[in-house]
Amino acid sequence: MRFQTLGQWLDWQETLHPKKVDMALERVQHVLASMGLAQPPYTVITVAGTNGKGSCVALLSAMLRAGGYRVGAYTSPHILRYNERVAVEGKPASDEALCESFERIDRARGETPLTYFEFGTLAAIDIFAQAKVDVAILEVGLGGRLDATNAVDADAALIASISIDHVAWLGDNRESIGREKAGVFRAGRPAVCGDADPPINVRRVAAELGAEWWGANEEFGYRKEVASWTWWSSDAHGVAKQRSALPFPALRGEVQLANAAASIAVLESLAERFPLSQSDIRAGLRGVTLSARFQVVPAPVARIYDVAHNPGAAIELAKRLQSLPCTGKTLAVTSIFADKDIAGVVSPLINLIDAWHIFTLDSERAASLDQLSTALLASGAKQLDSHASTADAWQGVLAGAEAGDRIVIFGSFYTVAAIMSLDEALAEEIDC
Repeated sequence: MRFQTLGQWLDWQETLHPKKVDMALERVQHVLASMGLAQPPYTVITVAGTNGKGSCVALLSAMLRAGGYRVGAYTSPHILRYNERVAVEGKPASDEALCESFERIDRARGETPLTYFEFGTLAAIDIFAQAKVDVAILEVGLGGRLDATNAVDADAALIASISIDHVAWLGDNRESIGREKAGVFRAGRPAVCGDADPPINVRRVAAELGAEWWGANEEFGYRKEVASWTWWSSDAHGVAKQRSALPFPALRGEVQLANAAASIAVLESLAERFPLSQSDIRAGLRGVTLSARFQVVPAPVARIYDVAHNPGAAIELAKRLQSLPCTGKTLAVTSIFADKDIAGVVSPLINLIDAWHIFTLDSERAASLDQLSTALLASGAKQLDSHASTADAWQGVLAGAEAGDRIVIFGSFYTVAAIMSLDEALAEEIDC
């Protein structure tokens, strides 16, 4: 074996390819063919979308597992440990399983250079085959059409939402972004769109490919009731179906109903392969969990972790904060990448945050303190404190907090991970 530890493998993968991001499918397809995995021995559900991908993967996994199916889930980026990216039956892959898979990939690739993300994607596809899963749910890393996850044909594909993000790679408008994401659709296979107002290009690509279109508020949708909700569908032949008296998803926020509805549409499109009872759906909705998506940590000073890092996600975060009463102040700790729309991320939250604490992430992509403070002050921040390090920012916000206050940690996966590793209250909750 080239390396003995997971850390050694990951450090090496960072150096193997000259580019951190190199959008193409040929390298991954070549290695998959060498490994005999060009057509994996399980059903594949691919999930794309600007926001909501992780939630949909979690919902799909929870409902399928409640039905007794063996499920693999590939997500990125991770929060605290790389192993989180590859999960079988809800449990992160072991270091041993990842290292053994990386060794198989290394042998199969020959002289083909692979990016860090491509290595991880190949490992997920391989580990799921080794684990003999019934279905693998693959979360797209960036876009869709040229993402490594798209090297395998999806039996059903879902686009959770389409908004502006990653403009350098996907374009600066919803039409170009939508076309890239629609690249995960396949001819004759379900193409589910959870965005109720998708760009024209999304449906156009589905039609060009001959995919089986399922559109939100068209072929499927939901009705919210006082203490439950109803999922409905109506196909081109006028055949209607309902799932009534469903519990609200355990994931917080109104947007999770839309994510749940789209996820159920995917499962209904595959019902002949994976039939699920009403009790399976209900159990999955009640039992779903997902770290750092409006994750509330109860404490005298409550923490709210959310990976919101683009304007669309920030708007949803603001809605959730408004819906959750707070007797004290709302404080924020944030750091955002320089290639993001910083003003667009902080603006929806300006009137909800009483004091801001900012720091610079340990990353070449990180926005400087000047960039962050300029955007916040221009947006109307009430109080702003800049800190030299993550630890200083965390200690600073804690020092200014009183019982009844809440702290919101957001801005990127890396921001959340950096603060989580310092949060003793979160550690105590996990230990319990």
